[in-house]
Amino acid sequence: MNEENALVVFQGKKIRRIWHNGEWWFSVIDIIAVLTEQEDFQTARKYWNKLSQRLRDEGSEVVTNCHRLKLPAEDGKLRETDCANVKSIFRVIQSIPSPKVEPFKQWLAQVGYERVQEIENPELAQKRMKEIYKQKGYSEDWIEKRVRGIAIR
Repeated sequence: MNEENALVVFQGKKIRRIWHNGEWWFSVIDIIAVLTEQEDFQTARKYWNKLSQRLRDEGSEVVTNCHRLKLPAEDGKLRETDCANVKSIFRVIQSIPSPKVEPFKQWLAQVGYERVQEIENPELAQKRMKEIYKQKGYSEDWIEKRVRGIAIR
């Protein structure tokens, strides 16, 4: 498996992904299996079929935005699997009623709230950017040069 067709691990579970059209696409079934604690992929697939029907009935575009891409299956062969980009995966996750998903939903709500605050007060966005650079290990001098460079552009 190459870097464009790599696994990610979430809580010890493997989630298949593929680089497609300039962004990562993730296996919807793998994510549902992890978040609903399903060991059997057939059960996760049935869950996704039911959830996708419910989303269609609600008028959601999420299912339309999922594409069938070839990912390696358990037997090593490439099989078409429903995949979604990050934006669509977030929407799928929001639709799963599970206690395991609740912390993730709360995090998404918090991030959304913070971005709305940053729209109202752009200084908050700059402060957040500096904190992220600090957490990544950049020096104060480098961060200040970066901020000035952005301001000049």
